[in-house]
Amino acid sequence: MTSASRIPRRSMLGMGAAAATAGAGLLAAPAAQAAPPGRTLALAADTTSILRNPLTGWVLYGTGSPSADYWTTYDALEIEGRDEPVRVADHAQTLYMRLSWTVLNPEEGVYGWDVHEGLRSMIQGARERDLRLAFRVVVDSRDKSSDFTPAWVRAAGAEGYETQTGSRTVWTPYPDDPVFRSSYETFLEAFAARFDDPDEVAFIDAYGLGKWGEGHSMRYLDPANRADVFHWNIDLYHRLFDHVPLAINYHRMIGAAGDWGPADPDSRGLLEYAFEKGCMLRHDAFGMSVYYGQWERDLAAEWIGRRPIVFEGGWVTKQHDFSVDPRGYETVEDVRRGEYEDAVEAHVNMLDFRMGETESWFRDVPDLVADFESQGGYRLQLEQVVLPPAERAGSCTIRHRWTNLGWGMFPNDLPQWGHRYRVAFALLDAADHRVLRTYVDEEAEPSDWLRGDHADHDLAVTLEPGAGERRVWAVAIVDTTKDGAPAIAIASHGEVTDDGWLLLTGD
Repeated sequence: MTSASRIPRRSMLGMGAAAATAGAGLLAAPAAQAAPPGRTLALAADTTSILRNPLTGWVLYGTGSPSADYWTTYDALEIEGRDEPVRVADHAQTLYMRLSWTVLNPEEGVYGWDVHEGLRSMIQGARERDLRLAFRVVVDSRDKSSDFTPAWVRAAGAEGYETQTGSRTVWTPYPDDPVFRSSYETFLEAFAARFDDPDEVAFIDAYGLGKWGEGHSMRYLDPANRADVFHWNIDLYHRLFDHVPLAINYHRMIGAAGDWGPADPDSRGLLEYAFEKGCMLRHDAFGMSVYYGQWERDLAAEWIGRRPIVFEGGWVTKQHDFSVDPRGYETVEDVRRGEYEDAVEAHVNMLDFRMGETESWFRDVPDLVADFESQGGYRLQLEQVVLPPAERAGSCTIRHRWTNLGWGMFPNDLPQWGHRYRVAFALLDAADHRVLRTYVDEEAEPSDWLRGDHADHDLAVTLEPGAGERRVWAVAIVDTTKDGAPAIAIASHGEVTDDGWLLLTGD
């Protein structure tokens, strides 16, 4: 791969898509190689369509116990100042749920996705709206009004501790207790057997221990077991989830007893263990200038372009006094813009529509909603292509240039994806768009395409004589695990066939 005018990525933020690709020029042949014969086609960037691709875009937050009007509310969200209601699923691509282990596994061998009507309705509603799922399993009962670890685990002999939530006494197991670990492993095996499906699930949080499932404020039978518990947990998720990507909250107190303060000296090493294993980064306090501080910013900066980063805002604007934030927030709009600034800095792939916060995104900062849909996450554009005549036979070369219009990354190198997505060119029957022959470029690696790069690739192909049909070229990013079916929507204007191939028929 050659790369033209490699621009520092941070300098690209906030630039329009046209500016990001300006100056790319026509495909230049390497100095020692003549340009391949054929037709050069330049494709216009699509910067406005919502591309429903995995691990990118807006995330709608759900619950295991939804109100009766949950879906009807989000299907027609009334926004002050707008004439028409917003159908949030037209913007979001993922439904994220934090669920208690009790909801998911109320009795030994009994699972919520089979028996819990609230959870079943959420899953069915997501399916009807073409939303992938995402989960965090929470086992810690502190600050909760009920036990988040099921009673059968305690009855089996797991050791734990009680805390008060208002007038309620709740119980939490120690994560280094062997009965807890055995019970949790059995549950996760069933959970993975049901949800390790990338067509249905976008990602799973791989460390739901600690207060609120955020991995901090941990209590152990023996505090010396901190690293052992962490490695056991991360290894367990990676063993069970072969196909669905995993994420971890990059908290400065990960696995530690503290909830806040100077970063624990062992946190970075533990988190890097998870990142190296393949975990994406997520944080639950974007926009909170204290809790998302310099330590978090510096850690994220080291992994930009190496692992996707997932956003969650921290301020609950209807409950928290956000005016105490050092940025001096005065309005909910200020909070949204502060969150967005952090999201841009971290090059996030995904942003959140949390319950109670979604309306303000469309009411107060609709410009940011549109901006993220245009520039956030990843948007892979085929800029130019040199194609041999479709009717030609013999050895030829296809030269193609790509760019990423988004500030995020396309994580084709995550272990669960395993480089499954590849660029493919196809010869189609011009009359009915039936695929006659495909040519997959195994060398072009989409996870390398970061904003500011223009990636040039040459694909040697051997064209066979036609059988009398008129042929036309098309392109797609295909899933090689599904017989080369088109899988990733491309951010280039043009006609797309019913099967997902972008026709290369322009002048």
